[in-house]
Amino acid sequence: MQALLSFENAPPFAAPLRFFITAPLFALLAGLLLLIDGADLFASRWLPATLAATHLITIGFMLQVMLGALIQILPVVAGANLAQPLHVAAIVHPGLSGGTLLLAAGFYFGQPLLLEIGAGLLGISVLVFLLAAGRALFGVPSTSPTIRGLKLALFGLLTVVALGIVLALAMARGWALPLPELTDLHAGWGLAGWAGVLLAAVAYVVVPMFQLTPGYPARPGWLFPLLIIVLLLLWSLAVGLALPWLVRLAQVALALAGLAFAGLTLRLQGQRRRARADATYRYWQLGLVASIFALCMLLTAALAPKLAELPGWTLFFGILLLAGGFLPFIIGMLYKIVPFLAWLHLQNQGQGKLPAPNMNRILPDLAMQRQMQAWLLAVVLLLAAVVLPEWLARPAGLALMLASGGLAFNLLAALQRYRQHGAVIREKLAA
Repeated sequence: MQALLSFENAPPFAAPLRFFITAPLFALLAGLLLLIDGADLFASRWLPATLAATHLITIGFMLQVMLGALIQILPVVAGANLAQPLHVAAIVHPGLSGGTLLLAAGFYFGQPLLLEIGAGLLGISVLVFLLAAGRALFGVPSTSPTIRGLKLALFGLLTVVALGIVLALAMARGWALPLPELTDLHAGWGLAGWAGVLLAAVAYVVVPMFQLTPGYPARPGWLFPLLIIVLLLLWSLAVGLALPWLVRLAQVALALAGLAFAGLTLRLQGQRRRARADATYRYWQLGLVASIFALCMLLTAALAPKLAELPGWTLFFGILLLAGGFLPFIIGMLYKIVPFLAWLHLQNQGQGKLPAPNMNRILPDLAMQRQMQAWLLAVVLLLAAVVLPEWLARPAGLALMLASGGLAFNLLAALQRYRQHGAVIREKLAA
């Protein structure tokens, strides 16, 4: 599969950048919660602080970056131009940030009103984005697996947000709903239907382009996103009909599909033409290996449900899949997207008369490698803290804060260098 990119349609840098710069602060806040609450946060997935930290990561970090990336990707990769992308970003970004903080505060302090307001604000913000993105994207024919994957990912986002609002209202108002089953389904749609399908759709373009691998085979590329959505619909039907065996069957199939995608990506990376391993490649390796272990845990638990009842099983799985899997994918892509966009906009500013600086001068690989080592330490400590929470919970929180702070510092430093180079280019053109 080969992607034709339309960089002339790229939106203003400020539209996606605000999401990218803000996201690490939510991961830093999750680390602060862990530093404050310590071992208590590892006692159960249902504790207020655990729910707050989970949503700071999944919404504050993951969703923040993904929406910012889509504002950039839709016109460039899919030819779907958002009408007034700066206005869309100016509405969605504060709503998403404020809604995340209110929702997390609602969980942490046990305040139903904050839960309701936070969920409502998040719902409105995502709906604004979906209307803008859907209007642009669904007018484009599905001529590639990436475009169809992006459409299915938006459907996944709509579903996970709808389920999340129902769950937040149920917790705030005491509705009699099967909360554990719906929470698992909410997580399934969020991680597989939204994040997983979006990751695959984007990987079809960025892995061959940035890591110089062969392209993904066409048939699996077309089938994977659709298969994930169909299996999630089956899981939803099973929850509605109260059929636990069908839930487990859907989970087995989802785990196998995820393992097949991860294995295929690893195989393509093994055939890459670039010998040097940069931070993006290392982050993808970490994400793929951690995801494979996490998906094996999901497969095992679906086949032998008693294992999932072991102390710490679900927390270990969640940390492995989020901190070890999805977040490294996202950070790795940030480390390619941000310097590339800075280079692209500087190149345009030069008007063909002045060249833009090399991307490595905007964001040096050494800084990224150091931050990645800090992130790896945080992942190891978080996983070990599930076993030894009294000893390692607070060190893990501190490590997560340092790694997230390092990411924020690197992105802000890249932005500062972009502005400095832009000022030099403008001065030379004016001379």
